[in-house]
Formats: sequence, structure tokens, C-alpha cells
Amino acid sequence: MSDKFVVGLTGGIGSGKSAATALFQKHNIDIIDADEVARDVVAIGSEGLAKIAEHFGNDVLLENGSLNRAALRERVFHNDDEKHWLNGLLHPLIRNQMMTLIAESKSPYCILSVPLLVENNLTVMCNKVVVVDCPEEMQLARAVQRDESTEQTIKNIMASQATRETRLAAADYVLDNSASLAHLAAQVETLHTALLEQCSASI
Repeated sequence: MSDKFVVGLTGGIGSGKSAATALFQKHNIDIIDADEVARDVVAIGSEGLAKIAEHFGNDVLLENGSLNRAALRERVFHNDDEKHWLNGLLHPLIRNQMMTLIAESKSPYCILSVPLLVENNLTVMCNKVVVVDCPEEMQLARAVQRDESTEQTIKNIMASQATRETRLAAADYVLDNSASLAHLAAQVETLHTALLEQCSASI
């Protein structure tokens, strides 16, 4: 763990992680978003993309040289060996980049927003863990509406993630996102104050 005060933020699909993250950003807190980092480590010119192309061949690249995610997904989806190879390449790159961004953070604490924080045991990088929570039927309805996916697709994603109970067991703080955005914003404001006190006490 770095000497920065790192607050891990997670939640299941459709729970409202992005809404919570945006509210912390309004308090001038630096956000390190794992999804953005995952895109950056396979961007054009990156070491990650070069190794993927070398391993899988150029048919996983688009004409402009960027990653063809659909083609790559197809290659690894039914092949556990290839999936393990890809994870073995990407997870250390993502983790190293997140560590760099944490070290560069200038706010009193930073938010490390990771959908699979609990599943990938990234809680070890965090001083505190915040879980954005809502009932599973609400997650399902929101995710179907947002992603325009089928209900079965979202159910499959939810089944591949940690259970609600497992996530809540890992939480130091829970943000209840089963009501309005104003309700969530009030909780973020209270938590922000508490986190400022904690990170100043830990210096």
C-alpha cells in the first residue's frame, strides 16, 4: 500500500458506482477509474496492445491499429488458456498504472473505483472500502435500461460478480443508492467529511 490514503469504491453492475464517483469528484477528490486504466493499457502504442497483437495476430486489431475488442473477446471467451494468458498480461499492467496514478494523486485522499475490487482482491491496495449498494432487482432494472442489454445478459454478469453479501462484508462504508440522487449526494457529503478526518489523522 502506498503512503497515500486510498479509498476503494465498488458495487455490482447497475448499483450506481459512476454516480457516486461523480459526487466525490465534485468535492475535488481525484478519481482513479479501473475501467479507464484498462483502456489505457491497450491503447495504440502501448506495451499491452503490442503483446496482444504479437500473441493473437493482427486479426484482433482494427484497421486504424486499435484493439478490436469484439474479436479479442471471441478468441478468449471459450478458451480458458487464452483467457489466463490475457489476464496474466493485463492485470499487472493495470495494477502498476493504478499505483502510478495513486502516487500522483494530489487530493487529501483518492478514490480507486474498481468494479471487481473484491473479486480481484484489490482491497489490499485500499485504506478503506466503500460499497455502493441497492437491491438486486434494482441493479437488474437499471443495468438493462442503461446498457440496452437483455435481462439474461445482465443476470449472467451479476452471477459472475461477487454476491451482494460478499461485497457488503468487505465494506467499511456502505452508500445506499436505492433512492434519489439527492439521497446519495447527502451520504457522499457525510462520508467525505469523515474520510477527510481519517486521512488527516493518519498523516
